Amino acid sequence: MAITVRFLPDNLTVKAEPGEDLLDVAQRAGITIPTGCMMGSCHACEVELDGEAVCGCITSIPASEKEITVDLYSDPAW
Repeated sequence: MAITVRFLPDNLTVKAEPGEDLLDVAQRAGITIPTGCMMGSCHACEVELDGEAVCGCITSIPASEKEITVDLYSDPAW
């Protein structure tokens, strides 16, 4: 079952499979989420997934939704 992933603020959408890595889905959509990568401890890849802050490097597409929204907000202090 494909899930629609909407990336904000550009409002880009792409289809993804449950369990697929969020960073891979973003790359397929032409979006680069910067990473540090310390497997979630540096928070360089932090985004909001349906309003909840998550680290993109350790997040996969959930199976429970038909559409999810990933907000690529930026932190000016980071």
